[in-house]
Amino acid sequence: LVRGDVLETDLSAWGPCVITGNLPYYITSPILAKTLRLGPLLRRGVFLVQKDLAVRAASAPGRREYGYLSVFCQAQASVDILFSIPPGAFRPPPQVWSALLRLVPRRLNEEIDGQSLIAFLEFAKTCFRMKRKTLRNNLEGHVPAELLEGCPEISLRAEQLSVEELWRLYRRLTKRA
Repeated sequence: LVRGDVLETDLSAWGPCVITGNLPYYITSPILAKTLRLGPLLRRGVFLVQKDLAVRAASAPGRREYGYLSVFCQAQASVDILFSIPPGAFRPPPQVWSALLRLVPRRLNEEIDGQSLIAFLEFAKTCFRMKRKTLRNNLEGHVPAELLEGCPEISLRAEQLSVEELWRLYRRLTKRA
């Protein structure tokens, strides 16, 4: 048990670990990012978070909640909502529901390394830059037009593609296929 500011703590200091906590909403994303950066040192992460964030992290393609946070988490881990907790379970009760979120690290692809993951996540961020726009509109100016023309999914929105489909698109567009 470590008491301290998680954003200031070296989470890798103890080797392989399970990390758990009740996360404050305003820094949930940075804590999840720091935890997932542990890579193979992270055995599992189990966090109490606001339910809407848990739903976004675990959401499937095609759902309204699916977005960059979904891709960010799911590219690095299996993401499951274990159960929801009503406001009345806390004193004083918050105004929102909570959920227990479990992250179990996984590799998106056997070939992906740390640098490729960072580049892929930047690509995914660009794809979701303007969520209601097509991939073509979001990627114009970031990817050569001739590469975009050869991709049938370019007329879709990023929210319609799974993490694996986005990864394959990234590989094709960066000539890493």
